Amino acid sequence: MDGAAAAILEFNKGLIDALCDIVPAVKPQCAYYEMYGWQGVKTLHDTIAYANSKGMFVITDGKRNDIGTTMEAYAAAHLGTTMVEDTLCVPFGGDALTVNGYLGSDGIKPLLSICQAEDKGIFVLVKTSNPSSGELQNRVFDDGKTLYATMGVLCEQWGTELPGQYGYSGVGAVVGATYPEQLRELRSALPHTFFLVPGYGAQGGGAKDVAPAFDTNGRGAIVNASRSILCAWQKQNAPERDYAKAAAAEAVRMRDEIVGEIGTIK
Repeated sequence: MDGAAAAILEFNKGLIDALCDIVPAVKPQCAYYEMYGWQGVKTLHDTIAYANSKGMFVITDGKRNDIGTTMEAYAAAHLGTTMVEDTLCVPFGGDALTVNGYLGSDGIKPLLSICQAEDKGIFVLVKTSNPSSGELQNRVFDDGKTLYATMGVLCEQWGTELPGQYGYSGVGAVVGATYPEQLRELRSALPHTFFLVPGYGAQGGGAKDVAPAFDTNGRGAIVNASRSILCAWQKQNAPERDYAKAAAAEAVRMRDEIVGEIGTIK
């Protein structure tokens, strides 16, 4: 476990060094660190710290889901601080956390005070990119609204407690690139909700698919690519030692492709 965790950290540092001047954020997925035990969890902490040191915004992908004091503990762990005797400690130090809002307001409101105090944010699962998301999220209520649209409206409501400087709140929504029509629908319906858009690249989403996530100024969304960046060296048939260089080239290609669809960011 020690060797694996150390190798992952070095891999991550190489990626961050190559990407920090190209993209604004990274999104480490907790599960891939937790599977390596406490050593992996320490690597998650060290990866977040290293990304922060390079000026990057860190979205911790934990999809946390609970209520009351348990959700407060998740918020303190990933976004806030913990008091140990007389010392105030920062457990992980992420800037935003993905959360599952399908327990309702009881699972979201405990986060908001910590987000407000620490200038942090959350991204709530609304319309996820996986193929079976429609089994539940597309269900229609008696009022004619889908479950995902209802969750989007709740994001707007929760976001009133975390207003932002540029019109978007600290309560964002996860809306997959694999559903461009729903992206368009939700972008129109949720003018104050910033989108995290997974599913670009390996899951099949492209620039035309993610374009509806952005507003008329080319803002309002951040697009997530994972495997297409992490494993770019394989697609480019590059030597393994050039993984970071290949990742940077793929990030530039992705950025330019998206900007080509949404136009100049104002």
